[in-house]
Amino acid sequence: MKEQKIKQDSICIGKNIKEIRKQKKIKQIDVVIKMQLMGFDMTRESMVKIERGIQHIYASQLRAIKEILDTTYDELLK
Repeated sequence: MKEQKIKQDSICIGKNIKEIRKQKKIKQIDVVIKMQLMGFDMTRESMVKIERGIQHIYASQLRAIKEILDTTYDELLK
């Protein structure tokens, strides 16, 4: 089964990720490294694109970012 992509058209997921990450003083590269350690094929460039809303995010990536940033889906999807 193909993994579900979440479009960022109406929801600013990337912007929310960036805001939460900055509030918690976590660098992009730190999120990327933790995602790589969790088995995701993630680069800093991909993270930049996700935060800018240029690249769609997979549901599994969103779940990992939620855990890394120690936040809720409500905060990510507001």
